[in-house]
Amino acid sequence: MKRLRAALPLVILIAIGIALFASGGLDNLSPTALADKHHELQRIIAHYPWIAAIAYVGFLAIVVATGIPVSSVVTVAAGLLFGVVPAIALSSVGVVLGSTLLLFVTRLALGEPTRAAPALVERLRHGYAHHPLNYTLFLRFAPGLPWGAVTVALAWLRIPLKLFLIATTAGAVAMSIIESLIGAGIGEALDRGQRHFNLAAMLFNPYILLSLGGLAVLALLPLLFGRLHHPPADSSTR
Repeated sequence: MKRLRAALPLVILIAIGIALFASGGLDNLSPTALADKHHELQRIIAHYPWIAAIAYVGFLAIVVATGIPVSSVVTVAAGLLFGVVPAIALSSVGVVLGSTLLLFVTRLALGEPTRAAPALVERLRHGYAHHPLNYTLFLRFAPGLPWGAVTVALAWLRIPLKLFLIATTAGAVAMSIIESLIGAGIGEALDRGQRHFNLAAMLFNPYILLSLGGLAVLALLPLLFGRLHHPPADSSTR
């Protein structure tokens, strides 16, 4: 019963995510859906900037915390509606808040380990404990890894909160820059009369993927050089 109560916040977040996704309301954030009303939304933001900013940060935090894989669409929409610099700042804050909430509720649901973990799990945790910053940055920058799933994995690995915040902020800022620029570019295209966009092609542009992949590899380079200079001792030799 105690474990069930501990898991309740995570269950509530999952239920909120399912409800948001099933409602179809997130479809209104696609570039095509925003094409006809982005000027009206921009006027509302201009009249109520602080309310709009707080509402956006809260909405994005909920999206990230529930693990719905649409945070990129939300950030692109922010670049279109708020402009590049405000969108980067607001999106970074929203992502960090949502990720931190998901980390805490996941930790609460996992609880403290009551029995020894399998050998493979212990090896993973041991390797992570020795190089937490490198592995955390790799997980945050690696393209294609679901943000929510990475947060759950980091909670399972018992990542220190300070390290989590540093790595999550770095990843959030990097992704927010890319996605906000895409959103601003869509806004310029809309002003020229273009109305149809392939958002998937924009987000999974090879140059973007290579850039993020390069950052992920850079995070692991110190480990590679460490292994080359200090190879593991052969247990068969004395």
